[in-house]
Amino acid sequence: MPTPHNSAKKGDFAKTVLMPGDPLRAKFIAETFLDEPRLVNNVRGVQGYTGTYKGVPVSVMASGMGMPSIGIYSYELFTQYDVESIIRVGSAGALQKDLKLGDVVAGMGACTNSNYAAQYGLGGTFAPIADFQLLSAAVESAKELGVRMDVGNLYSSDTFYDASNPSLKWADMGVLAIEMEAAALYCNAAYTKKRGLSLCSISDNILTGEELSPEARQTSFTAMMKIALETAVKMAAESQK
Repeated sequence: MPTPHNSAKKGDFAKTVLMPGDPLRAKFIAETFLDEPRLVNNVRGVQGYTGTYKGVPVSVMASGMGMPSIGIYSYELFTQYDVESIIRVGSAGALQKDLKLGDVVAGMGACTNSNYAAQYGLGGTFAPIADFQLLSAAVESAKELGVRMDVGNLYSSDTFYDASNPSLKWADMGVLAIEMEAAALYCNAAYTKKRGLSLCSISDNILTGEELSPEARQTSFTAMMKIALETAVKMAAESQK
């Protein structure tokens, strides 16, 4: 059933959805990696496509920027469109010096400064974590592809321009990179009993000042995309057992 943010019909989305932040990146991913992609949503320009990869149905839809935005779209996909797994495929700023531009990181957990989990009234601090089966499939896929992929904590921030400049403190705790969506995705996946994983390509390094151009951010994350797509194939095969 269509929602205020999604005009797709039941069955238009595959069981696994890849979610970049940028609608133009969603279009690029669909046209570059999927066979016979078709546009299933374009409300507010947040493009969603469904096609196949190696014969397996896969969807890709933008999440927008930040936890409130991915919170809406991932929740609707999980609850209204029978989506089982969402893999965020986005950019992140490295918090460790050995991470280079274009490196891939997987968020085993997502530290955050957000109050997103307060809605559940837990009376404590919820630890947003990735789904183990999705993460395991991604790690296996990275190894098969010969791609280095660091696995660890991400820092999901509500603020891009942060006056308190907390990055170095999170880096001291071993956090790999900073981004803006993973914690909300993991909360929604936990609440709806579905699966969530965040894969990020390093677009800049907070410590060294290196960064990719906006154009490169849209089109250069091939290694991350291949890992995500191979993970979708593995999840489909697992569901057939």
